[in-house]
Amino acid sequence: MLLTAVAILLLAAAPWWAGRADMRLMSEIFLYLSLASLWNLMAGYAGLVSVGQQAYVGFGGYMLFALTKFGGFHPVTAIVLAGMLAAVLSVPVATLIFRLKGAYFAIGTWVIAEVFRLGFAQVSALGGGSGSSLPVGIVRSLADTRSGREALSYWLALGATVIVLASIYVFLRSRRGLALKAIRNSETAAAGFGVDIWRTKLEVYVVTAALTSIIGGLIFLQKLRISPDAAFSVNDWTAFVIFIVVIGGIGTIEGPIIGTLVFFVLRETLSDFGTFYLMIMGLVAIAVMLKAPKGIWGLVRDRFDLELFPLSFRVKYSVPEKKA
Repeated sequence: MLLTAVAILLLAAAPWWAGRADMRLMSEIFLYLSLASLWNLMAGYAGLVSVGQQAYVGFGGYMLFALTKFGGFHPVTAIVLAGMLAAVLSVPVATLIFRLKGAYFAIGTWVIAEVFRLGFAQVSALGGGSGSSLPVGIVRSLADTRSGREALSYWLALGATVIVLASIYVFLRSRRGLALKAIRNSETAAAGFGVDIWRTKLEVYVVTAALTSIIGGLIFLQKLRISPDAAFSVNDWTAFVIFIVVIGGIGTIEGPIIGTLVFFVLRETLSDFGTFYLMIMGLVAIAVMLKAPKGIWGLVRDRFDLELFPLSFRVKYSVPEKKA
């Protein structure tokens, strides 16, 4: 915890020791880490394998633009409101797609995301299919100077990541988290012990939708422009996220952290090769799944019995004393 606090303080001081390009890269890393951690909570613990989380990324981005341009809200307030609206919207969506199981659930989430994309593409006030940009006045409301705006965007990304990781950790350490891990191990056994499976999964889905929309708002606050194809991109906001979680280690908090670092190292190293870097990343994913099915962190954890975020429960056996 002490090392984590020191690391957060050093990262928070980045506007004074890092360049603009470095801060933008770190902000992107933080936001992808948040998306990967939230998807891991759904798929790795609740068993909700979604390929449609881009629905809430795009929803958060579009709500940022709508609430600031037409509602007059400050961008930060609009992002928080976008998360609340996403939580409300996710309840009827969950009621619909929870009727699907396995691969049908995954396909259903993708269909919902496409419905979102097509719906926002019809809103001419938000640019229709070509998208729109944030007005200069709204951008300047963040800070008077460009450096101030970039620093604020960076701090928001860092703060959101800390909140997401801390929330996931606290949730998994709670009784609800124990129920969730029981569901992951065996739904039948969990139900036999009185766990409300549907309600627990709904809670995870709603919280994930809200936080994902907030992250989506932060993403497009940095981009300052949005369009349906960019906001609801399955490649950017779901495929890359799944890659991060799979190679890092699904079902662990540490996995998305390791996977995010590996992803950005590969991207920054191989991006000059054009589309070939996507093929190389695919080969890396296949190699990791074959050699380390539990991901990189799973391999480390099993070998060294190590947990940076302690979540495991250990059973201690005691030998009764013999009576004289």
